[in-house]
Amino acid sequence: MDFIDYYQLLGINKSASEAEIKKAYRKMARKYHPDLHPNDPEAQKKFQQINEANEVLSDPEKRKKYDQYGKDWEHAEQYEQARQQQSSGARQSGGFGGFSGGQHYSGNFDDDTFSDFFEQMFGGQARSRGTGRTAQFKGQDIQANLQLNLTDVYKSQKQVINVNGKKIRFTIPAGVENEQTIKIKGYGGEGINGGPKGDLFITFHILNNTSFKREKANLYKTVEIDLYTAILGGEITVDTIDGKVKLKVKPETQSGAQVKLKGKGFSNYKKENEFGDLYLTYQVKLPKNLSAKEKELFKELQKLSS
Repeated sequence: MDFIDYYQLLGINKSASEAEIKKAYRKMARKYHPDLHPNDPEAQKKFQQINEANEVLSDPEKRKKYDQYGKDWEHAEQYEQARQQQSSGARQSGGFGGFSGGQHYSGNFDDDTFSDFFEQMFGGQARSRGTGRTAQFKGQDIQANLQLNLTDVYKSQKQVINVNGKKIRFTIPAGVENEQTIKIKGYGGEGINGGPKGDLFITFHILNNTSFKREKANLYKTVEIDLYTAILGGEITVDTIDGKVKLKVKPETQSGAQVKLKGKGFSNYKKENEFGDLYLTYQVKLPKNLSAKEKELFKELQKLSS
């Protein structure tokens, strides 16, 4: 996988603060957002890379590893562990390969420096204990973002995304949440020395394009009813996420009263054909611009009620 300089990608230097990283990310994300470049694969690729850069540099621990190991930062722990094992073996045998037992390597690795060092130490010499096989390491995980409307995830659907020039087809489960991340195993970077591929992590950004408020699988909405229907009762038509339904309003319904429509909410995550509930809150709308006759009738009602 080609090395991507995350600092250069965001237009910042290595001493940038968290606030500067955040500001640069937002600026670049707006510039290359898929909504502005719907038919531009290069812009979409750039947008994914920008999100990867932000995901790494905004995390202090990941940033520290990236600064030290470059593109191989995700293998930092395996490297340190393997180096400790090799150092232990070197002290017992007086050295290993082309490195003397007394040599010590430290400092930052830029671009391919660490990769070359990694291959030199482990690619041709590191062997798994008792097996004689070259040490293997899992490939780099890839982070991707996908923006969808709420109505897009009401039902499961198949989707094709472009990650680093490769088209990946997968099924989006119904009911996926905003900011939820799912893992697609084996669709990340190539493994080292024949190791397993990394994984693809997709974070969903769900835009609510409806008039409902969503809380997991339940939906909420305020519905206006006129004064006369609230007092006398009647029938109204209301919108649900999958169509319109007729609903009876009880006489003397108060403003703020709530009714539950069972099973008319949103999809339960990964539970096909299971849905939450829809909660409707009535808001009584008072009449305006009353005629003289209407006012007179209300006065008569006021007298009767007193």
